[in-house]
Amino acid sequence: MAAGYGWRLIVVAAAVYLMFAAAARLTFVAVAVFVGLVITALLRPVVDVASRVVPRGVAVPAALLLTLALIAGVFTFIGSSVAVQSQSLGAQFADGLADIERSLAASPLHLRAVDLTRMGEQARTWLTSNGGSLAGHALGGAGVAIELLTGLLLAVFCSIFFLSSGDRIWAWLLGQTTGDGRRWDIAARAGWATFAGYTRGVVIIAGTNAVLVCVTLLVLRVPLALPLALLVFFAAFVPLIGSPVALAVATLVALAARGPLIALLVLALIVVIGQIEAHVLHPLVMSRAVRLHPLVVALTVACGTVLAGVVGAVIAVPLVAVTWSMWNAWRTRPEQPEAPVAMQHAADDGD
Repeated sequence: MAAGYGWRLIVVAAAVYLMFAAAARLTFVAVAVFVGLVITALLRPVVDVASRVVPRGVAVPAALLLTLALIAGVFTFIGSSVAVQSQSLGAQFADGLADIERSLAASPLHLRAVDLTRMGEQARTWLTSNGGSLAGHALGGAGVAIELLTGLLLAVFCSIFFLSSGDRIWAWLLGQTTGDGRRWDIAARAGWATFAGYTRGVVIIAGTNAVLVCVTLLVLRVPLALPLALLVFFAAFVPLIGSPVALAVATLVALAARGPLIALLVLALIVVIGQIEAHVLHPLVMSRAVRLHPLVVALTVACGTVLAGVVGAVIAVPLVAVTWSMWNAWRTRPEQPEAPVAMQHAADDGD
């Protein structure tokens, strides 16, 4: 029995290794398809509602265009607000850095102004001597930006077909399988429900965190409140570690612009928002979509980060959650007899 299970585990491990090896070779395409599925999960309810009024072929591009216009408007508004505040921000940061220098000089470290000036000169010397390598990294960053734009276009292209004809695509894929097609269908639908619930839940939690951070920073008169809130929104897509890192950046900005007292208040914000997210938002929003123990989430994020960096940290939790829900649905045999695939999908067209 051990030998029988052993060779089966070897075959499964080899298959999983080949899948990950192929995904590593096609990371660009895999990430684009993942983003396309995220867009589909977010816009599917909107498209379903709009398709009751207009044809689905019109509802899909309309929803995508409205979403892109909304995102472009947000970034334009934030960019214009930063441009308006740019002159006052320079003086404010200069005064804040001077206050930090005086605080460090009076601290137990006894850092004198001369020492701080020498450290600044060393930093400028390092920047001058390493300007060529920094420029190379900047050019590499420009190449990464072009790659990200291309991947986003591919993701939008995929989402168009997922939104317009996703049921027909799934029916064709289901027709290529052998065996119990109904079990495959139930497992896949359970996985998609988990993925869609997780995606919408993350957006709700990220939006709530961003609003709380924006209101707090505006009340404390910390500059760059809107860009920092936007950073918190995107960082929330990395479970456990994203929001604290973004709030740490907000703390540094508050320290440079408003002084140690305001920075301590912003630092306390990290604890408060973390408690709200962990004890209020996650149980209310994520309890049905992702039924994973916090330890499993932490280990999943760690493994994803080690294997694929930031991208792995983002996709690891939904991947594990979808796999777990599909496995639970697969091992539960349907009570009703299997129906023909064409009849089943004809009945599900209204979903």
